[in-house]
Amino acid sequence: QVQLVESGGGLVQPGGSLTLSCTASGRIFSIYDMAWYRQAPGKQRELVAHITSGGSTDLADSVSGRFTISRDNAKNTVYLQMNSLEPEDTAVYYCTAQVRVTVWDGRSDYWGQGTQVTVSS
Repeated sequence: QVQLVESGGGLVQPGGSLTLSCTASGRIFSIYDMAWYRQAPGKQRELVAHITSGGSTDLADSVSGRFTISRDNAKNTVYLQMNSLEPEDTAVYYCTAQVRVTVWDGRSDYWGQGTQVTVSS
């Protein structure tokens, strides 16, 4: 019913920048909180950044000051601007969204398929 598609990942040198995008499509009545997670090889998935429907944001300490999360509600899209990238940022990045598909439904969490970010010289 709801699909999340990420884009913008790739290979970047240390100190470089990337912007990830994630667009929700399908049967959508309303989108609430959206977030980015990441999972590095051999590690647990961790929350990177979170944004409410009203635009309030939270960032993990490890990315604060380097990453910015934003959203365009008209486009059902969330962004992750990543600056000053470090090798430790290498991971698969996933977006997630809380979605109500009809006015009669509650909120459900949906996930994208992930996009690889590799920071290496």
